[in-house]
Amino acid sequence: MSEKPNPTRKRLVEAATKLFYAEGIGRVSVDAVAEKAGLTKRTLYYHFKSKDDLIAAYLDGRDQPNLEQMAGWFDAAKGGADKKVEAIFTNLARVARHPKWKGCGFLRTAAELAAMPGHPAVKAGARHKTNFEKWLAGALSDHDVGEARMLAREIVLLMDGAFSSMLIHHNPDYVTAAGHAAATLIRARMANAGARSNSRKSA
Repeated sequence: MSEKPNPTRKRLVEAATKLFYAEGIGRVSVDAVAEKAGLTKRTLYYHFKSKDDLIAAYLDGRDQPNLEQMAGWFDAAKGGADKKVEAIFTNLARVARHPKWKGCGFLRTAAELAAMPGHPAVKAGARHKTNFEKWLAGALSDHDVGEARMLAREIVLLMDGAFSSMLIHHNPDYVTAAGHAAATLIRARMANAGARSNSRKSA
């Protein structure tokens, strides 16, 4: 039987999520998180040993919702795997046009902690990226796209590259362009697989 979520801990994570995502982890103090949650700093430290653990909890809390959202966009899109993957990018570009969108929280946090590769939040970000890559590889394989694992990694590189470009240019068109490139990669991979199959049949 799974444990019931602790409501006080959840309240603290929700407050931290709003502040960390909006302002960055370096600019937000533990006092600010406690105040946002309407709790004392002593209560916060009862549930989290340190600010580092709170930052990791913030990212872990975004993992499954983000994956479910992207999977939902993929499943809802019509067409083959190329159109479905491109739909993820199209929806990301749409979301990125909202004034409160601040980019990929996982990448932004990792950038702030670049000198601390063993930080629990960096590990949480790595888990999320790995989870997405594994899910995407499985989704591509389910749609009979060959070399799904390598292709998924290539698409992740396109996505994270687009996120990085947007942090600099603040232009969602980079995500749209990355989506076109991802769809082109998938179509090329499928065309090559078809050509090899036809070659074997005619041999």
